[in-house]
Amino acid sequence: MSENKPLHIHSYKPTGFIGEYQKLIKDAVIPYQYSVLCDEAQDTEKSHVIANFINAGKALRGEDTADGFYGMVFQDSDAAKWLEAVGYSLAVFPDKGLEKTADELIDIIAQAQDSDGYLNTYYTIKDKDKRWTNILEGHELYCSGHMIEAAIAYFEGTGKDKLLKVMEKNAEHIYDVFISGGHKGYPGHPEIELALLRLYDVTKNEKCLQLAKHFIDIRGVDPHYYEKERQSRNWTVWNGDGKNHHYQQSYAPVKQQKNADGHSVRAVYLYTAMADLASKTDDTELYEACKNLCGSIVNKRMYVTGGIGSTAHGEAFTVDYNLPSDTVYAETCASIGLMFFMSKMLSNEIKSEYSDIMELAFYNTVLAGMQKDGKRFFYVNPLEVIPGISGEAVTHRHALPQRPKWYTCACCPPNVARLISSFGKYAYSEKDDTAYCHMFASGEAAFANGMKFTCDTDYPYDFEVSFKIEKGGKLAVRIPGWANGSYAVYVNNFPRDVAYENGYIYISADDGDNIKLKLQDKINVIYPSVKIPDLSGTVAISRGPLVYCFEGIDNNGSVLDLRLDNKGSFKAVDITDEVLGQTVMIEAEGVRVRDSGGLYSFSEPECENVSIRAVPYYLWGNRGENEMRVWIPKK
Repeated sequence: MSENKPLHIHSYKPTGFIGEYQKLIKDAVIPYQYSVLCDEAQDTEKSHVIANFINAGKALRGEDTADGFYGMVFQDSDAAKWLEAVGYSLAVFPDKGLEKTADELIDIIAQAQDSDGYLNTYYTIKDKDKRWTNILEGHELYCSGHMIEAAIAYFEGTGKDKLLKVMEKNAEHIYDVFISGGHKGYPGHPEIELALLRLYDVTKNEKCLQLAKHFIDIRGVDPHYYEKERQSRNWTVWNGDGKNHHYQQSYAPVKQQKNADGHSVRAVYLYTAMADLASKTDDTELYEACKNLCGSIVNKRMYVTGGIGSTAHGEAFTVDYNLPSDTVYAETCASIGLMFFMSKMLSNEIKSEYSDIMELAFYNTVLAGMQKDGKRFFYVNPLEVIPGISGEAVTHRHALPQRPKWYTCACCPPNVARLISSFGKYAYSEKDDTAYCHMFASGEAAFANGMKFTCDTDYPYDFEVSFKIEKGGKLAVRIPGWANGSYAVYVNNFPRDVAYENGYIYISADDGDNIKLKLQDKINVIYPSVKIPDLSGTVAISRGPLVYCFEGIDNNGSVLDLRLDNKGSFKAVDITDEVLGQTVMIEAEGVRVRDSGGLYSFSEPECENVSIRAVPYYLWGNRGENEMRVWIPKK
């Protein structure tokens, strides 16, 4: 393998909305997060991630580890996701200083790898004799998966393969333990499965494909494995007993699972690997299982913002139509995982229903997970916040009204960084002689099949998208579901009838062509299913891919007393705000209910007609602590 040859299926050089976000990641988020990993950031939770790797190297050399290990059992993954974000960023914004910093961290990580390929600081420093004895809680496979992904991203972004070689050796070690050695375990937190499939794409090492397939196929065959494992050892991490088979996605073999159950992040990471494996092996039965699980999420267990996971108890799915707005969990990582899953579903079958959900999750929950300045982050993404209750009541302590700087369990911040930095992978793909545009992103896109174009758009606030074709070929462009089938296509300023299939239009483009797609500009009122008990009598509003919310700061300090006239007029208003920057608010007709003064009253409350304002959900919580609602009662 060449030391300096990046592997690119296609490249994307961003401009516009996505370009600004990727530049924010490069200029603010990556440096800030590195300062956290080094324990240099002020007023944040201690990380100790890099110190853990240094100490692991010392432990392997028989030196004093000083302050030992600190953090969660999966603390290594924070460094991995940071490096992954760096790899994607360097592919777009070359930076010798950042590359040098990353190279130095990779040197430290390489020194923490044991001679047999094992790599995990928690066990190397603290409990070497407990390796591979707690697959349910130990997260060794999870950490390896994230570091594999980091190695691939860094190799693709820089051409440097030092970390890739480290992780190839680590994958060989895991193969020896679970395939050659016959260890019967399967990952407690799925992640390595999808990472191994990515490693197979890069290295073509059949062992990676075999190991990923093994972990997927064996899962749930013995649903009692985790219980037996627990009985075989006298220690735990979180006192897990392994008995909650649905929570662990281990109640049945994966091909027999029909409902999205359990820990939401673990679930969608698993489903991502299943969908990827199905596409690589043409396993139609596995793909059918993925379609069932996708349908369970999208049709019965997903929030209007693309959030998933209804409860803080286990960060999990619950049951169909249980979608509370104020006690929702909707972890940022879960929506990122949902994007992963939908992307791999597209690898099996090009259907806009998958890319629609990918876009919904990105522009709402994923972007909401990070403050506008890139220095504060949500773990939980509520759809209703009331200061004094949210973050304080025992039932609502997880649903914070403001983004913290960091977390003891800091999975979400670096996950957002790596996702935004790699947006081009999800916006564009190719298959055979066709280039696909799944999400609209300004910038230059080049494909291995030779096609190259520049996309120009002010999406998600404007709904005209232009493609200037430098090198021609077949282009397939998604027509978003929110457009309700209203679109027009122009080629070199002339209307063009085009083929349409499964939510995509197909165009044969020549060198020099200018293709323009015009989508409807309409504010949509969203009505919830009557089966969702928490949403009776409410509506939400959206424009394009953006779901909107009502904040007190825009509505005289309160939203609890507002009612929306869903039959009234709506107006999109361009604004420039000191904090929010340039955005579009929605003005609507409504009423404000006057408080009777008592806890309850026999008198019908008086109302006054008012104009109410809504802001894109992804921007909420940037202007101080105040009330917020996505779903609002109808007038």
